[in-house]
Amino acid sequence: MKAHWLEEDTAIGPEELAEQGVYNARIGTRELLYQSPLDELKREKGYVEQDVVTLAPSTPNLEAICAKYVDEHHHTEDEVRFVLEGEGIFDIRSTEDRWMRVRVEPGDLIIVPKDRHHRFMLTETKTIRCVRLFQDQSGWTPVYR
Repeated sequence: MKAHWLEEDTAIGPEELAEQGVYNARIGTRELLYQSPLDELKREKGYVEQDVVTLAPSTPNLEAICAKYVDEHHHTEDEVRFVLEGEGIFDIRSTEDRWMRVRVEPGDLIIVPKDRHHRFMLTETKTIRCVRLFQDQSGWTPVYR
């Protein structure tokens, strides 16, 4: 996971991300390695749903799907993503309302806290496959700023 302040292009380390309320960790991408830590996180945080989502150039309506998340929004529950393949970019508002850019890649686990404004974009590869965790999928509807 690589993060920096968007306006200043100054690096943000894992500790500073955590201070900003953005959970971040590295886990192995084989199911044998990641399922146990995800199950523990589910118990700790009350996540009850788990699925896998794949976005790729071959995904029908990819541009329309991505367009829903490129505008600034928040969710009424945490946005939890564990990247299995590919990469993506989260722009996340800090507690001081500054933009942090976080690039995720295989092995990265990120939790954007509920009610935190952010946006999501694919990189030039236009490919990402992630495990998603939910407390309730209805809480994951984007609320635009």
